[in-house]
Amino acid sequence: MDSVTSEQRQTLHSTADNGLKIVVVGGFGVGKTTLVRSVSEIRPLNTEETMTQAGEGVDDTVGVAAKTATTVAFDFGRISLDAHNVLYLFGAPGQERFWFLWDRLFSGTLGAVVLVDTRRLADSWYAIDRLEHHGTPFVVACNDFGGPAHTPAQIREALDLPDAVPLVLCDARSRESSKQVLISLVEHLRTVVAASRPTLHPLPEPTP
Repeated sequence: MDSVTSEQRQTLHSTADNGLKIVVVGGFGVGKTTLVRSVSEIRPLNTEETMTQAGEGVDDTVGVAAKTATTVAFDFGRISLDAHNVLYLFGAPGQERFWFLWDRLFSGTLGAVVLVDTRRLADSWYAIDRLEHHGTPFVVACNDFGGPAHTPAQIREALDLPDAVPLVLCDARSRESSKQVLISLVEHLRTVVAASRPTLHPLPEPTP
């Protein structure tokens, strides 16, 4: 899988003056930190801490028993679109005890990626509910953990996902795959904005 090396990462451009905010949300251990890390052009800011016995009985580790670190605030990455526009990526913490941070992360957000593990689809319900509550456009990206295959129709039914919400498959470890997720979100945002604009009817022809 391809990843971003230190040589590939770019420095911040002092000319950038328009920041566009995207949030990556989802359940515990679905790969949010990995996605931000794989696609960011700078060394991402991570607030990962080692998981300890204090979290036993608090964090639901079913399906992610091998996980040894967890995000306790947020992840942050950046992608330059051009000399004056940059995309800021914020990865939200997945554990229920940190969900109170989500509303603040959603502030000023253009759109969101809901990253899901198809082995634990129920973990994504809260993220979708909060985004719908805030009226934030989003796409759903199914991260590849090698579990049983599900058809898009099965995933949509399990998540009660409207047809208008894009559903894509991805590998959060792959920079190219993660980029395609963000491209899907940008295209969805364009569709949402276009649909929200009032229809302009042509002016009647003047009578002679």
